[in-house]
Amino acid sequence: MTGNVLKIRPPGECRWDCVSLGEVMLRFDPGFGRVRTARSFQVWEGGGEYNVARAMRKCWGKRSAIVTALPKNDLGWLVEDFIMQGGVDTSYIIWREFDGIGRNTRVGLNFTEKGFGIRPALGISDRANSAASQLRPGEINWEKLFGEEGVRWFHTGGIFAALAPNTAETVLEAVEVARKYGTIVSYDLNYRPSLWNGQGGKEAARRVNRQIAPYIDVMIGNEEDYTACLGFEVEGLDEHISAIDPANFKKMIETAVKEFPNFKVAATTLRNAKTATFNDWSAILYANGQFYQSVVRENLEIYDRVGGGDGFASGLIYAFLEGKDPQAAVEYGAAHGALAMTTPGDTSMVNAKEVEAVMQGKGARVVR
Repeated sequence: MTGNVLKIRPPGECRWDCVSLGEVMLRFDPGFGRVRTARSFQVWEGGGEYNVARAMRKCWGKRSAIVTALPKNDLGWLVEDFIMQGGVDTSYIIWREFDGIGRNTRVGLNFTEKGFGIRPALGISDRANSAASQLRPGEINWEKLFGEEGVRWFHTGGIFAALAPNTAETVLEAVEVARKYGTIVSYDLNYRPSLWNGQGGKEAARRVNRQIAPYIDVMIGNEEDYTACLGFEVEGLDEHISAIDPANFKKMIETAVKEFPNFKVAATTLRNAKTATFNDWSAILYANGQFYQSVVRENLEIYDRVGGGDGFASGLIYAFLEGKDPQAAVEYGAAHGALAMTTPGDTSMVNAKEVEAVMQGKGARVVR
């Protein structure tokens, strides 16, 4: 059981098991080709916070919803259709009027190459002035969501907070009300230099994320995230291999929880990208003053690395919602993240039985 790690509201008290706040974009995927030479793309929906909500419904069978905004046009309705296919509730989507050419609002686009061998994955965003980036305090009835309907777990993150000053303010408004009603709040720091460069860089990232941090129960992020977003430094940390060494993460967390004792759980994936195709993969989690590490999967073969961290987050959340202990939580998260990277697109295409089979060490022989 989770014991005193997290006090999670029972299912009978709440309409929702998990609600996420964030942007949902269209991902344009050139397969194993390059964006710069592509003549065709496969289109998926995706977004760091949304990927968690979708996995909670499709993989783990939980009741989930997304809080976001979309324009009233065919691209917005396409994203809505993808969301509905994923089983995620759309009641809290804000719909923006569209001016016909996208001056006032639009759907964010993300062009992503998978990478292969020595060529790394590449992401190119085209998301300025998107509908979700215009979300601001006062637009969402958080009292209704958290107070009347009830939410067991709320997830958001640093990508959405980085889109604009108003989105950071929206995150703050949301987490304040969530805490008021006893909802567990998780936050994935997910530092993206490209999102912060025009807003003051790391200094701005730290200012925003340190305002949000006191409301977070479960903080997800690697050493680079903690350094860039919260200002914690570890002597001798090599930024080029920041997410590999568990010892660095442990030092970082021991420092962070002293300043933010509200961090009941802290977790990260540990990835050694030998090539874009083969990674060593594991995860580590802090809870109750102890660290728990998952099985290390050496030379994990990667089909599409995008979404692995979101898969980890959703597996961790599922385990805690089910009353499992911290070791189980880090194992569920790591196994699900690994499987999420074996399929194309940002979102998980596996189910709970497949995750548990991997956790039990079952091989990759054909299932008939």
